[in-house]
Amino acid sequence: MNNDIYQVGPKIRMALPTLTSKEQSVVRYLLDKGSAIGQLTIAKAAQDNSVSDAMIVKIAKKLGYDGYRDLRDSLYGYSQLAVSNLFEEFSPTDSASEIVDKVFRTAIQALEETRAILRIDDFNAAVTALYTAQQRDFYGVGGSSTIARDAAHKFLRIGIRSTAYDDPHMMMMSAALLSAQDVVLAISHSGQTSAILDAVRQAKRSGARLIALTNYNTSALAREADIVLCSTGRGSPLMGENAAARIAQLNILDALFVCVARQSSEDAERALEKTMHSVQKKRET
Repeated sequence: MNNDIYQVGPKIRMALPTLTSKEQSVVRYLLDKGSAIGQLTIAKAAQDNSVSDAMIVKIAKKLGYDGYRDLRDSLYGYSQLAVSNLFEEFSPTDSASEIVDKVFRTAIQALEETRAILRIDDFNAAVTALYTAQQRDFYGVGGSSTIARDAAHKFLRIGIRSTAYDDPHMMMMSAALLSAQDVVLAISHSGQTSAILDAVRQAKRSGARLIALTNYNTSALAREADIVLCSTGRGSPLMGENAAARIAQLNILDALFVCVARQSSEDAERALEKTMHSVQKKRET
């Protein structure tokens, strides 16, 4: 697959926080045009958004394009991908079957586009950091806390000691006790959550390495991190953007888990056998 085309939508959405509210409105208008963007003139785009042609060009350049035509052509190419058409807004008239289809399509889109923007060099660096660390702390609050706990659970199953924290005070205390031999993996959709930022800044002062898992590579969390792994997801007003992104984040962590386990497969298998045996009596027969 041509990753450059698959990256168009995610990269533009990731750039939204760097734009003004008016610029964001224009970009969302262009994204929502779908294949019709191919015939959209700069004059029409400017008129529909009550801005000047020059502002449209300025926005295109802020997004990394040479000008409006370059941006338009990229958006048109993106609109022709099957993945760009998977997302559909919910309607009050949707049946249960239609809602199920739309939820699944949104998740598929998040997975496809996250894979397209995932930088393998950064991913490999995260694998090495997690494998070689003495202590691994996973930080997440709100919806991200469940992802952090899931990751810590998986690593513990193969004998790799990890701890998940979702309480701001506990995160700060843990961060204060870390060292240069430890690593923090912080999960935040926006990358702007103050409780996470406070904890990772304390962890950095303690010397720990920081892996960020976020939707925005320009966020405060990304700027603090040594390694940045980006997820992406197009949300709806009902479910929110982070609902789809969580699916992608879980898959990134699953891939990290498998790669770390593969570093010492025999030890991982022995630990897995022990941990599985330890909980067998908790299951009813």
